[in-house]
Amino acid sequence: MKPTRVTNTIRALRFTHGEMTQAALADRIGVTRQTVIAIEQGRYSPSLEMAFQIARVFGVPLDDVFQYPDTEGEHREGHRPAPLRRTGDPRPGEADRPVPGDHEVLIRVHAAGVDPGVWHLTAGMPYAVRLGFGLRAPRQRIPGADVAGRVEAVGREVTGLRPGDEVFGTGTGAFAEYACARQDRLAVKPAALTWEKAAALPTSGVTALQGLRDAGRLTAGQHVLVIGAAGGVGSLAVQLAKAMGGEVTGVCSGAKTGVVRSLGADHTIDYTREDALDGRRRYDLVLDTAGNRPLHRLRGALTPRGTLVIVGGERGGRLLQGSDRQMRALLLSAAVPQRLRGLMAVPRQPDLQYLAQAAADGRLDPLLDRTYPLREAALAVRHVHDGHATGKTVLTVAGQDGPTS
Repeated sequence: MKPTRVTNTIRALRFTHGEMTQAALADRIGVTRQTVIAIEQGRYSPSLEMAFQIARVFGVPLDDVFQYPDTEGEHREGHRPAPLRRTGDPRPGEADRPVPGDHEVLIRVHAAGVDPGVWHLTAGMPYAVRLGFGLRAPRQRIPGADVAGRVEAVGREVTGLRPGDEVFGTGTGAFAEYACARQDRLAVKPAALTWEKAAALPTSGVTALQGLRDAGRLTAGQHVLVIGAAGGVGSLAVQLAKAMGGEVTGVCSGAKTGVVRSLGADHTIDYTREDALDGRRRYDLVLDTAGNRPLHRLRGALTPRGTLVIVGGERGGRLLQGSDRQMRALLLSAAVPQRLRGLMAVPRQPDLQYLAQAAADGRLDPLLDRTYPLREAALAVRHVHDGHATGKTVLTVAGQDGPTS
């Protein structure tokens, strides 16, 4: 699918930026001049990742450069949408209903969570992710992992679940009407939890839990700093840290401090007005879920034997895109008294059950930013990647429209 408006916009932007040449633009986004010419002439539809790069070069929103035709009405009952291929086409496609393996269940999807990992896998960025998930294109054609829905069928070796059970967890191809998931990566959905909030929990909730409890070794009474406290992981980490007895300080923009306090934070820091890492306050645990702050600055906010846990990193080079910070933290940790850890969360059923119980008890309430219908999956991924979301963004699959705030 070609964007409906490309040629005149990019040419105009090049000339308003000091008459930037096609070769100069090509060098900035790492492609050939012939590729830029083809994009301007409408002969080549850029990938979503390339489109973001072009928009960043000119300092404008993505929709000011590329507009895609509306996909409303293209989805037909009985087929599974498969949007966001690495070819750059964000429209729903079609595929057969999957068949669960012996240890899997088939889920009728009601809602699917959207997280930054979806963009990384579909765009193939950083390049390191291609080694595990496909060099030229994603091995998993239908994206999405976080899922909430009803069990339709079970594999031969499945014993803990049966058709009709309402579940949430992680699977494969969640951006669809049906998805498969291993039974050990699912938990029963609490009755009081909506489908959308259940879909918001798996990856971000497990990441927050394992970051605080396992990597962070949080105990009651400790002082915790959550950087990115209004984000998908951060908003859940604030609530879990409070439930574990921590004194929580959340770092976010000024517009979101009220939201973070409503989640239970004892203190908030507006990073646009105040430096949370100036060394005036020290924390037993720093959970960094946003940005790419230098290790020496993060260490400066720790107590002499405090713990730093790094979750992801959205800025950096194309090869590692910030994940090298986690590797450097682990190496440095051996030479300093503080514990420095990177976190690659692993979905486990006991952790999902812990989150389910916390939600049922009222200790955890996922913060929803927006919901989108499945046909607008590309817009949802773009919204999350642009860093606009407060809390979690979710796709609704069964008969709902969006987006809603």
